[in-house]
This record gives sequence, C-alpha cells and structure tokens, in this order.
Amino acid sequence: MLGSGFKAERLRVNLRLVINRLKLLEKKKTELTQKARKEIADYLAAGKDERARIRVEHIIREDYLVEAMEILELYCDLLLARFGLIQSMKELDSGLAESVSTLIWAAPRLQSEVAELKIVADQLCAKYSKEYGKLCRTNQIGTVNDRLMHKLSVEAPPKILVERYLIEIAKNYNVPYEPDSVVMAEAPPGVDADLIDVGFTDDVKKGGPGRGGGGVGFQWIANGALSGLSQYSSTSDTSSSPII
Repeated sequence: MLGSGFKAERLRVNLRLVINRLKLLEKKKTELTQKARKEIADYLAAGKDERARIRVEHIIREDYLVEAMEILELYCDLLLARFGLIQSMKELDSGLAESVSTLIWAAPRLQSEVAELKIVADQLCAKYSKEYGKLCRTNQIGTVNDRLMHKLSVEAPPKILVERYLIEIAKNYNVPYEPDSVVMAEAPPGVDADLIDVGFTDDVKKGGPGRGGGGVGFQWIANGALSGLSQYSSTSDTSSSPII
C-alpha cells in the first residue's frame, strides 16, 4: 500500500513527539496523584480505611503507569541517540532489540494516551517486518522489558503494597493508621523490593512519587538482547547516514 513503507524521518519526528507527550503526561499524572494522596490522608483521618484502600489502588496504578512512561521515554531517547544504526543497518542491532520490541509491545496499550506511539510502532514494524512486530506484541521473542510489562499489568496491586502506601501516606500527613495485621503478617520475607519501595521519602516536598524507588535507568536497555534477531532484517532501503 502506498505510503506504508518505512520512512526514517517520520520515525525520528514521532519519537520526539512521543517523548514530549510522555513528559507532559508524567507531570500531569504525578500532580494528580499527589492531590489524591492528600484525599486519602483525609479518609484515613476520618476512619474511612476501606475507602482509602480503594483509592490507593488507583494511585498505585497511576504510579506504575508513570514509571512505565519513564521507561518508554528512555527507550525513545536511545533510538534517537542511535538513529544512525536504524538507518544504516538492514538487520536489527542487538543493542536496540529491547527498546524496539518494548515500544512495539506498549503501543496498543498506551496509544489512547500517546497516539504518536502507534506511529512509532508502525514505522518500526515497517522497518523490521510485520512478522517481527507480531512476535513483539505477544513477547514471543522474550525481549520486551519485564519491568514495563509488570507496570502495565491489569492485575490488582498486591495487598502488601496497598498497606505500605497507606502507611507512608499516613506518616507523611501525620494521621493515625493501623495497618491490616493479617496482610502484614502474610507478607513473604522476600517480597520483591520493587513492589514495596514506594518512594515516598520526598513526596510531600517535591510533589510527586519518588522516582528513584523504581530505579528506572539504562540498565534495562542493555538487557534482553537476542543473538538470533539478525533474521529480522529491514524491509526498506538503507541510508548512507553515518552511525551515531
């Protein structure tokens, strides 16, 4: 179909648009969840613990979403930094495998909020083949970022995480709260640090969830490269642009 092929400049422009959109959404959602924390503190002060728990689940999902967006933002940055590799190589560079597959996987899940992400995914599929795109959407290759998949999961947050959030909110807003003793007692000793490190230390001061708690960084970008990815070669002509 006319116009359906890979266009390097279209990909580059939309990667930048995705980054800008993600930054705006992260800021907006962080501000909203901070306001919601105050509302939850008011519920706790009024003894409405169950209502507070329900509201906390929403905040956890929003915090997860913000962290997922931060990961995607990093991947877009990486693709722009190494755009010369995308243009000059027919095959997918193993160092970009996780970034590319994760962006393709995330697109249908976030395109309602970041429409440009679908364009990025479509361009990557045009570059590396529709077959590769299908494998990425179901993570059959196994290179999609595990942390991001966890953050965008539809499963309810663990009860222990809900309690930890409530404890920290109560502490930050100086309101009384007695955590659920059953949930706290059943929490396994080796609970994933990612699930309980809610990063509230500087919340009230800085107006947002502690982003250091998740440890979002380039360490994930380097992981998950699959040596056999060379079979997914470009379906478009390569450019003579120098590798960045």
